[in-house]
Amino acid sequence: MGILYIIATPLGNLGDITLRALEILKSVDLVVCEDTRQSVKLLNHYSIARPLVSYFQHSKLSKIEYIAEQLARGKNIALVTDAGTPGISDPGGMLVSRLTSEWAGEKEIKIVPIPGPCAAIAALSICGFPTDKFNFMGFPPHKKGRETYFKKVAEADETVVFYESTHRILKAIEQLKLLMPERQIVVAREITKMFESIYRGTAEKILSILNGDKNNLKGEFVIVVKKYE
Repeated sequence: MGILYIIATPLGNLGDITLRALEILKSVDLVVCEDTRQSVKLLNHYSIARPLVSYFQHSKLSKIEYIAEQLARGKNIALVTDAGTPGISDPGGMLVSRLTSEWAGEKEIKIVPIPGPCAAIAALSICGFPTDKFNFMGFPPHKKGRETYFKKVAEADETVVFYESTHRILKAIEQLKLLMPERQIVVAREITKMFESIYRGTAEKILSILNGDKNNLKGEFVIVVKKYE
């Protein structure tokens, strides 16, 4: 039985990958990735040549069966996502769930974490809020359940961290302004990338920053909300 390595990859700066991750990527028989076009950039940067197979949110069941079959044949596989840690608000979690249940077989599949970058943890590390306990809430729903989601954020008794896309970041901050106008929040944009920006203050202050320059609305966002006190 082969080994499935869950490998965290850089959020943007390719220098953030660990030495151990590079060693594993060089040694595996197959790399399973969310988007082959993204992952090949990382592999090429470090002169790593390995077969790539895509696995994403809407992959068919046959793709999971194929991966399970390769593991059963003794192939070692690396699972990576476009950026950060696979399985954290990421389709890799479903793959691991299936492999450890339906396709486990008589001999349990060995799954090994190769830790590294995670956008939520990176944002928590610089927020300055209490982080002895925190609530990670992934992405807000696009439509149905969105209002309920933000009410839970407002009522949480620990620091909350969540992700939001460039298309809905203004709506998210506006919702926070409506529900918690005085609460301190931190918005981290494009973590580790060339135009990394950290915005601190109330929702109203951050809205003025985001609206002040259209470039401030581009990229990936992590929002950290200080716990209710």
